[in-house]
Amino acid sequence: MFASCAAAGVPIVLMHMQGTPATMQAEPRYGDVVGEVTSFLAERAAAARAAGIAPEGIVLDPGIGFGKTVDQNCRLIRRLDALVALGYPVLVGVSRKSFLGRLLGGRDVGARLFGTAAAVALAVAGGAKLVRVHDVAAIHDVVVVSEAVLGA
Repeated sequence: MFASCAAAGVPIVLMHMQGTPATMQAEPRYGDVVGEVTSFLAERAAAARAAGIAPEGIVLDPGIGFGKTVDQNCRLIRRLDALVALGYPVLVGVSRKSFLGRLLGGRDVGARLFGTAAAVALAVAGGAKLVRVHDVAAIHDVVVVSEAVLGA
């Protein structure tokens, strides 16, 4: 895919996932989730660049909810600075994720807006430049206020 993206001159989002969609949540295991995800994405970014994808066309996504436990997802959001330090824009997708439901006592997917808002605000504070959300208008306000408070 790198060669196709380079030839077309299009940007690419590199996302981390442990396992496959069928197995990713079976028993996610990491020695150091932040270090392992950061190393994986640094290696993939280097491979993308070697294939001819421009550095400004590379976005990194830690893959919140993709082969990670609740604690591991929280740790990645808390330490987003490690990914940001690689020098590429970071995208975070936390909207309505199951880890939020678990943190909120089993709340249904439709009742996770405020959990999503909190996670997005923390991701923005950690340096995320892009967020993937379902409730665009509400989360837009969260991002605007977060950036204003941060002085961004």
